[in-house]
Amino acid sequence: MREFNGKAAFVTGGASGIGLALGRAFAEAGMRVMLADIETEALDAAVASLAGLGPGVRGVVCDVSDPDSVERAAAAAFAAFGEVHVVCNNAGVGAGGGIDRISLADWRWVLDVNLMGVLHGIRTFLPHLRAHGRGGHFVNTASMAGMISGLGFSAYAASKFAVVAMSEGLAIELKPLGIGVSVLCPGFVRTRILESGRNRQERYGDPSAVAEIAGAASAAATQMAELVRNGVDPQEVARRVLGAIRNDELYVFTDALMRGPLEARLQGILAAYDRAAAAQG
Repeated sequence: MREFNGKAAFVTGGASGIGLALGRAFAEAGMRVMLADIETEALDAAVASLAGLGPGVRGVVCDVSDPDSVERAAAAAFAAFGEVHVVCNNAGVGAGGGIDRISLADWRWVLDVNLMGVLHGIRTFLPHLRAHGRGGHFVNTASMAGMISGLGFSAYAASKFAVVAMSEGLAIELKPLGIGVSVLCPGFVRTRILESGRNRQERYGDPSAVAEIAGAASAAATQMAELVRNGVDPQEVARRVLGAIRNDELYVFTDALMRGPLEARLQGILAAYDRAAAAQG
């Protein structure tokens, strides 16, 4: 999709962080934008902050873990804009735990938002993009945690690996239809990911009991918080995403320093294949 002007975008997790940056970038590129978010006050503030940019920015409350909520939000976008061309399945949360805290509630929350939220967006918008026949693009937000196993045994890493696999498969199937797919795999970005529990739905239990990605107060938690504070500006991430849409790029990376860990993982996989080949020989 080479041209943005006059088209429309739908962005989940649009009230802050990467989602808000995407909304701003799309509006500045001449698109109409629907920001979708579960956090009502932050959503109102986000829409107000983009007032005057582009042909129009609106907001809709949306819980991506609930397929009916996503469908209602999509209907609001269709009513406002007629057609939607870019769908950013960006909303995400983080909870840690590792082998010392395997909480089913935490896993269900993270997988329902990070993985099923992406699926709900694809399931809801794909028939629309196919029907209007003017192409389009899905942007699914994963993470470098979906490429390398640096976060260990965690729901967050599991969800992001799944989003990468989902996006790769989706890209193959949608290419003949003229619909592009990008999977965004940022490193550390200056967002509120470490405060994910503020929007945890009641059905997943007490937010205060959540072991956030940063975990309890510790040296590791302090280091994680520092990495996020010094992370990439969300606007730079948004700039990369717009370029990826224009150039129909599948993978969107933002942190060159993470190439080394990724190469190490790939080398381990290739070494295993070499052992398999030697055993068969």
